[in-house]
Amino acid sequence: MQKGNYVQKIKIAIIIEGLFLLIIFMAWNPFSAEEGLLTNAGADAAETIKWVDFNVTYDALCLAYEWDVDTYGEEVHLNWIELLAYLGAKYGGDFESHEKALKKDLSQLAESLISGETTMKKLTKDMKYYSYYLQAYGAVLGGMVGEYSICVSGEGEGQWETRYGLKAFSPIAKGFEYSHFDDFGAGRSYGYKRKHLGHDMMGQVGTPIIAVESGYVEAIGWNQYGGWRIGIRSFDKKRYYYYAHLRQNYPYAEGLEEGSLVTAGDVIGYMGHTGYSTTENVNNIEVTHLHWGLELIFDEERRAAGNEIWIDVYPLTQFLYKNRSETAKVQGTKEWKRTVEIKDPAVEEYAGAD
Repeated sequence: MQKGNYVQKIKIAIIIEGLFLLIIFMAWNPFSAEEGLLTNAGADAAETIKWVDFNVTYDALCLAYEWDVDTYGEEVHLNWIELLAYLGAKYGGDFESHEKALKKDLSQLAESLISGETTMKKLTKDMKYYSYYLQAYGAVLGGMVGEYSICVSGEGEGQWETRYGLKAFSPIAKGFEYSHFDDFGAGRSYGYKRKHLGHDMMGQVGTPIIAVESGYVEAIGWNQYGGWRIGIRSFDKKRYYYYAHLRQNYPYAEGLEEGSLVTAGDVIGYMGHTGYSTTENVNNIEVTHLHWGLELIFDEERRAAGNEIWIDVYPLTQFLYKNRSETAKVQGTKEWKRTVEIKDPAVEEYAGAD
């Protein structure tokens, strides 16, 4: 009798432990409740996304971008974010494992849409996670492709041409060499143990740092981890670009302050190795480099509570190499300025709204 009670207790304990593990798994499992990344599968994804693993490869970015640009102005204009979201839903977000099939899959998708054989709405009607990937990838890439004007001759009121394509830039100016590797998630120990939530680009002190996307300066000044740093928010408020470890004594472009509007391609600062100190203007970083990161914001309250969403920007860094801002030294100063001006409608719209 005692043995029977003991066995019964063991069975109950096993069942309880199993239920406990199941609850933990469901809370963690990336494919539960709309991949575990949404608080409510039936709610609007833009308001409820909790995390984004941006695993879109460089090749996928390039191919989708080419389809977008090549069909601009045509009867069917393909949106690169929608193409990537479809493949994201199809691949479960794992582009790397599907690299061999990528080009074929994307071509078949694009051709079926261009021919009128189907529409994206029809194709994704029963795709459970398409809405998530559309919102997530849209948050990452939303300000990078579109119409803009470029000054082709003269300055100020010179001759301008309207173009369509990549209007985001590499964070390192054209002509300045750098080295890098995918270091997202690597360990950091200064202050406390944490993961590296950005991307390091090693170069020379004074290298001009470029605004990746147009936006406004949300944060500027000293941070003990990032040293002299700049935080630029996109106009749709979904992206926060973080540029850290800027140059000692002369970290920023002249006149830059909190609230300043910047256009993609502008010089915003200069590479250095400041940081890792509670005292301002200290070079405690051993290797000269730019740390740049991209935070996605879906919910301001969650962000304020410390629930930040940072993504791996290594493939984006590779992709943005396609568009590097050319700069020239301003004689007699430490300043560098872009040599080719652009007008971004997003800047004009934001400035006009004020």
